[in-house]
Amino acid sequence: MSRTRVDRKSEDRDRRRRWDTWQVAAWLGLTGLVIAGGILIFARILPLPAAEVPVATIVYDTRGRVAARLFEQNRVEIPTQAMPKHLRNGTVAIEDERFYLHRGIDPIAIARALIADIRAGKIVEGGSTLTQQLAKNLFLSPEKTVLRKIREVLLTLQMETRFTKDEILTMYLNQIYFGHGAYGVEAASQLYFARHTKDLDLAESALLAGILRVPESLSPYRHPDLATKRRNLVLQQMANLGYISPEQAAEAGKAPLKLATLRVPEAPYFVDYMLSEIRTRHPEVARNILTAGYVIDSTIDNDIQMAADQAFKTYIGKGTPDEQGVEQPQGALVAVDPQSGAVRALVGGRNFQKSQYNRAYQAHRQPGSAMKPFLYTAVIDSNIPVTRAQMCEQVGYPGATRGDVYMPKDYGKEPYHWRALAIREAIKISDNVVAVRWANEIGPKKIVDYATSMGISSRLDPYLSLALGTSEVTPLEMAAAFCPLANLGLRVEPFSIRRITDRFGNVIEENHPRIQRVLREPVAYLVTDLLKSVLTPGGTGSGLGSIVGRPAAGKTGTTEDLRDAWFVGYSPDLVAAVYVGHDQPNVSLRGTGAAVAGPIWAHFMAGALKDVPVHDFPVPVGVRELQVCIESGLLPNSTCQTVREIFLAGTEPTEVDPVIHWDNIFNPPQGWPGAGGVLPGWPETGGVPPGQPSGATWPVQEPAEEPEAAGE
Repeated sequence: MSRTRVDRKSEDRDRRRRWDTWQVAAWLGLTGLVIAGGILIFARILPLPAAEVPVATIVYDTRGRVAARLFEQNRVEIPTQAMPKHLRNGTVAIEDERFYLHRGIDPIAIARALIADIRAGKIVEGGSTLTQQLAKNLFLSPEKTVLRKIREVLLTLQMETRFTKDEILTMYLNQIYFGHGAYGVEAASQLYFARHTKDLDLAESALLAGILRVPESLSPYRHPDLATKRRNLVLQQMANLGYISPEQAAEAGKAPLKLATLRVPEAPYFVDYMLSEIRTRHPEVARNILTAGYVIDSTIDNDIQMAADQAFKTYIGKGTPDEQGVEQPQGALVAVDPQSGAVRALVGGRNFQKSQYNRAYQAHRQPGSAMKPFLYTAVIDSNIPVTRAQMCEQVGYPGATRGDVYMPKDYGKEPYHWRALAIREAIKISDNVVAVRWANEIGPKKIVDYATSMGISSRLDPYLSLALGTSEVTPLEMAAAFCPLANLGLRVEPFSIRRITDRFGNVIEENHPRIQRVLREPVAYLVTDLLKSVLTPGGTGSGLGSIVGRPAAGKTGTTEDLRDAWFVGYSPDLVAAVYVGHDQPNVSLRGTGAAVAGPIWAHFMAGALKDVPVHDFPVPVGVRELQVCIESGLLPNSTCQTVREIFLAGTEPTEVDPVIHWDNIFNPPQGWPGAGGVLPGWPETGGVPPGQPSGATWPVQEPAEEPEAAGE
């Protein structure tokens, strides 16, 4: 066989091999195209699995500030338009610079990552795109298997066929973890800067984009230098890709790191009370509160709550752990806006993590003498003048059981004053005997009626001892029931929620103040004026008025054996009830309501109202102010000591005191009109009583301070 024929046969074999190779390649290519097309069709047609992303419920205060977040994952979803362009560009620049060029899978990024990993001898760079990361976080478990990776690719392709790039980026930024429990960029923005995402500047946006890779390791709270360095790297990469100019990158890179204070969740006891209201009216909302992304506009004021927390923590004093390890004594503070009933602050104990028992609305305790304002409101509303007096002396009444005798006594070593006390003085020194005498005169059922109409919802037993606070109530009730005294007679229902909306903006509940007149304006004003006396020298709360530093009124309360201490007081702008006591109510405290609860109340009021203009309670029509004789309460004659007193119109005295008060003439108190000069009524002797030497000096009589009278 010739060499030519051999060569020709060899060429034919090579040609056939090449043809076969091209056929195989063509078939493989066609098969690949079919498979790829099938995958794309599959990705397009097959529905995505449901992604149940838990979204935090946000509680806002009355001024629109975040008060609390309730979540399994602290996440707040926001739309694309609420995300600054710098934030979106910075995220793409540092996490997936070819994001807008690939279709979910980026071979170039995979190859680059593979080379980097081989050179380093370990995994130092990933090739996953933003879409892949989103698919993994939304739909897949964190396990690392080949099957999971195949599912990730399929889900990535599905997402790329269904959503635009901007939609994917928005979902990513709403989903991704930013550290310190914050999921999504809005929660992160609030956490790190106390600002909404839409208000972030370039430097802040770059910092958030930078910490995405390893948020805990790059936390600006823990590693500010590393976080700043990473931020500047993002800025440089943004400049390299043309998103910003080099000058913008340099300027933003010089910005100091200004972070919000990293705080624990605020107002846990207020949130607990609010959730109790939600559970009652909307149990389905309560069940999903941690994951459904509700927006709750509450009544809390963050500044007032901070003042409450600070005063309570500072002035309740150090306690002793009980058998359960809960520090005792415990207590509560509730602050209510008297004009609307909005609960502005609520403290239910020392530490919510150690004790979830919310004493603000769950603890029913005897209020002691803090119940007396309801008694005296009933008395004043019965058109009894404030100058009417009752004797403080030993007296007995039939007891609750046959043969028993109820004998009220005053607090302290001396159980009786053995003299008549007008209403103002009886309230000022918290006299028990006089209070029970008044209860006997008007009837205890009337006290029940007034306390109930003003806001007490607990059961009140109509016994004489009710005047001394022997029926149990909650601090929330007491704060609400004092509101009609602060606002000229209007009952307001306490509420904690202004509005609840779901994550789509649908309103679930909306509340407005519920107001009802229960007292005449002059009655409320007059009782308030009487309760102001408690904070004056000689009153049971005499040391508290100077701390508050503005017109205020209130009442101390202490129960038998010093077991419970109260102070309930108010200004025209805020009503607050403070309770202190042991959870096991058979343990005595170290002082009375004035000493134990009073300082908490006074310092809270001073802090809560420090930026509120000082103003007094407005004087309504129907109030008369007169100078009366201290000794009798009648219009004064020339021998009377006088004092300013107010009355309901029609109850003021019309008679002049007919008695000559010789004690004032011979031993006049300091400041009496005749002291050191001409005595009125004795012109014929130059102001000196007949038979008395001229130039007499009058002894100073200081008001006697008596401890608070504890309820029986």
